Amino acid sequence: MADVDNVKEGKQFHVDVPAVSESFFLKGSNSLDWGTKNRLSNIFNPDTGRTVMLAIDHGYFQGPTTGLERIDVNILPLLPYSDTLMLTRGILRSIVPPTYTRGIVMRSSGGPSILKELSNEQLAVDIEDVIRLNCSAMAVQVHIGGEFETQTVHNLTRLVDIGNRYGIPTLAVTAVGRQMVRDAKYMRLASRICAELGASYVKTYYVPEGFETVTASCPVPIVIAGGKKLPELDALKMASNAIQQGAAGVDMGRNIFQSDAPVTMIQAVRKVVHEGETPEHAHDYFLSMKREEVKVG
Repeated sequence: MADVDNVKEGKQFHVDVPAVSESFFLKGSNSLDWGTKNRLSNIFNPDTGRTVMLAIDHGYFQGPTTGLERIDVNILPLLPYSDTLMLTRGILRSIVPPTYTRGIVMRSSGGPSILKELSNEQLAVDIEDVIRLNCSAMAVQVHIGGEFETQTVHNLTRLVDIGNRYGIPTLAVTAVGRQMVRDAKYMRLASRICAELGASYVKTYYVPEGFETVTASCPVPIVIAGGKKLPELDALKMASNAIQQGAAGVDMGRNIFQSDAPVTMIQAVRKVVHEGETPEHAHDYFLSMKREEVKVG
């Protein structure tokens, strides 16, 4: 216990220095609780306001898809270059080292496989397990226009309520069914609905025409899905265009782990997202470093 008889009176009150009230660096997030902001800071780099998320949760409905057959072999070398991992709790517990200290985004919805109607999802993770695993956010699929649209919207709202109770952000993932048109009108609709219902940030697809209207009309950060495997230069151009048009980052999977040189590719993506490199310069880096990675592999 401190010696209360010898306490010196404080003098350094800096009365000439105004108190600072800083705004939070992420769009639409200033009124969130401290814990929620702290967790978002584990996902988005505070220096750039952007993120390179590595999506490896495909197995929850696709099984061992190409590039994810052996996560211990193919994915663990990528961890030093990801700002956060998006994955299932099964993979987190069984494979990812607990020494990984960056953000974890937990896939929290599921149900049908690729053999069934994908929009028929339910919440699949208990909040206690999310807390137990020290996750930075929870991800839920939202199928606007899908057969089970209302059910997935209710999944989102329930997850938002639970997350708000414990200071854990919710990522709403906009799903596009086979019969839906991937255009700015649909992305605006889906992203705005998710934000209106309380999502902390939204993952949606990039569209080449009008994507700036998607980000402008969504009051919370948007990250783009990588989607199907593209040639590396095309994937880097997509990431660059999205950033230039208001996206706060990317959540890439196949365009990284299905590349011939995944470790080099994720570093090239980081150059576009965090360093503002042109896709052409980032692609030159990819080509120059790819030989070394392939040689070592």
